[in-house]
Amino acid sequence: MTKTMQFGVMQRGVFGLDDDMGARFAELMEQARVLDKLGFDSITTGSHFATHPHREFMQVPYLCRVMAEAPNVRLNAGIVLLSLHNPLEVAENFAALDVMSGGKVIFGCALGYRDVEYKGFGVRKGEGVARFEQNLEAIKRLWTEEKVSMTGGHFELDDVALSLPLVQAPHPPIWIGANADVAVKRAARLGDCWYLAPHQTMETFVRQMDLYREELDRVGKPFPAELPIRREVFCDRSHDRAVEIAGPYIKKQYDLYQSWGQNKAMAKGDQDITMDYEDLARDRFIVGDPDEVAEEMLRYNEVLGANHIIMSVQGVGMPQTQVLDTFHLMAEEVFPKVRRAL
Repeated sequence: MTKTMQFGVMQRGVFGLDDDMGARFAELMEQARVLDKLGFDSITTGSHFATHPHREFMQVPYLCRVMAEAPNVRLNAGIVLLSLHNPLEVAENFAALDVMSGGKVIFGCALGYRDVEYKGFGVRKGEGVARFEQNLEAIKRLWTEEKVSMTGGHFELDDVALSLPLVQAPHPPIWIGANADVAVKRAARLGDCWYLAPHQTMETFVRQMDLYREELDRVGKPFPAELPIRREVFCDRSHDRAVEIAGPYIKKQYDLYQSWGQNKAMAKGDQDITMDYEDLARDRFIVGDPDEVAEEMLRYNEVLGANHIIMSVQGVGMPQTQVLDTFHLMAEEVFPKVRRAL
């Protein structure tokens, strides 16, 4: 069991079509300040485009603002849809973020799965893996070499040097998100760590962890010092109250994932996310009283080696007061329980 644990929050920032987005943004910034004050380790924000009928802020400008509100936390781009983008632009943006944040950026990346995003960026899904691997190779080289010449299927770098040098050496941590078995192996080969998805069950994780370790051994890499996992998390004074509050919001979020086709990108055996909350929650969510939540976090550490838990707390429509209450309860009661047990 890894003897340290970090705690972060996924500021999912997905809101209803008729929401007042100025007010919601102000609430998210309040959340960021509270997380910073309470000593959370990281703030994560994801990346999706064309999210109608929901509203969502774009990743890079959002992270730029968060770093001003929460200067002590790490900033996780979790994740960049790398297959859709140009590697020079991504490398430049995240070099700037690394400098602006004082070296606190985490570069999370994955393929993505939504047809509307692939079509909107003019990328065929069949090209996704090749583009991902070429882009990541180019970005690593741009971050670590003085000048880069490289030709990919959709770009050409001719003696290119980045505009800014990185703060972190050799580069920001590269977390690769993966659901399918083949993607887990890819994360072992190409990333600093596998970023474990929020949707998989523990049974699936245990099976895939064997694949991950085997691939690490095959390519001669050690098990990562940092292994992040994202989970739906909510804490209240009683188990029943926690489920009563969080259950409907989490179910609504998974209905949204279903409408986006997330289930098609998941591992076999985990693809049915239309079930009732009680069945969906089993071995997936960390929802309960402080003792239960601490025990579950310790279980992920013990069984998988996970030592950075990214908590998705706010479902679509959850009031700000309930979000902040959970942040306080986690920091004041759950985290000390976990740390004492490690």
